[in-house]
Amino acid sequence: MTIHTEQRPAEPEPQAPPPHPEEPTGIGTQLLRIGVSLVVPVLAILGLYFAGNVLLDEDSNRVIVVVMAIIVGVFGVFGLYYGMDWLINRMPDRYRDKVRPFAFVGPAIVILAIFLLYPTFDTIYRSFRDPTNASFVGFENFSRIFSDSEFLISLRNSVGWVLIVPLFSVVIGLGFAVLADRLGRRGESFSKTFIFMPMAISFVGASIVWKFIYNFRPEGFGDQIGLLNGVWTSLGNEPIAWLLQEPYNNLYLMVILIWLQTGFAMVILSAAIKSVPEDIIEAARIDGASEFQVFRKVTIPSISSTIVVVATTVIITVWKVFDIVFVMTGGRFGTSVVAEKMVTEFFTFRNSGSGAALAVVLLIAIIPLMIANVKRFREQEETR
Repeated sequence: MTIHTEQRPAEPEPQAPPPHPEEPTGIGTQLLRIGVSLVVPVLAILGLYFAGNVLLDEDSNRVIVVVMAIIVGVFGVFGLYYGMDWLINRMPDRYRDKVRPFAFVGPAIVILAIFLLYPTFDTIYRSFRDPTNASFVGFENFSRIFSDSEFLISLRNSVGWVLIVPLFSVVIGLGFAVLADRLGRRGESFSKTFIFMPMAISFVGASIVWKFIYNFRPEGFGDQIGLLNGVWTSLGNEPIAWLLQEPYNNLYLMVILIWLQTGFAMVILSAAIKSVPEDIIEAARIDGASEFQVFRKVTIPSISSTIVVVATTVIITVWKVFDIVFVMTGGRFGTSVVAEKMVTEFFTFRNSGSGAALAVVLLIAIIPLMIANVKRFREQEETR
């Protein structure tokens, strides 16, 4: 018996639509992009200027001031961007998609340029001027920074902070991250919350807390309320002025920032450890590797990029530390650092030249770290 099978004609494969040729970006499009980037900041500045006449007038009705602030701060921003989107929707099709991103991103770039780039160049300019910014003095301010003993102490202390604080923050945070992962879900959540809690405290708040810990009262001025001296004197010892002991007082101040940054390092590194493939770890255990060998030869290399990012982030924070030193010692007793000295020169001694030069030194020290972070981030994105 012959079975006849009907052969159906092959269905034609769907053809992909031809790619839409991109039109060249001409000078008209570029002008539109620049225009929409400037519209929002310009209108915002004009709105704040006219609204300021009412908001800053002491004779203005308080109710009107509150209503005006809400209108300008909330509805004004919404109205600006809504109006920009409405305007772009009425542009020709060939301009619409090319201009729309600049209407939303452009104003942010312009504002960043005003509030970041301009102060940067102005600070560099001031660093070559005299204390009153009246005349040009060349590299005199920088020469003073690297020759005057007070500035050298600040530089020395800042380098010590950069070497010690990131090292201990990352190592202790990594240890907590590994140990917390072994406590089970509830124990891990509780321990990580407890360790991360100092991150919720400002540097000034943390300094005040630790000021009570380091508090010292000479004999005859009442009981010791400082935690360390309370414990120390209970053992039969004489109270110690912890923050007056040079150079160890710098280490006591570093402990505060380590206490603050350890939680940050722990959370980031814990997430990185959890992302290490379990297959690799199990394979290493099957091959006879101990837990320490697995951690050293598998886990650490797998999270090395995250460790670098955390370390550079902490280093940048350390270079900018000011609050802790200012609140605890005011930069006295050999504890001054670059950021604290910069603020002191600017606002206490009214020496804008030296203060700006210190700011430039900080900028030069931080830029390589930022470049390293960006480069590492790009390498991670390329491997994904």
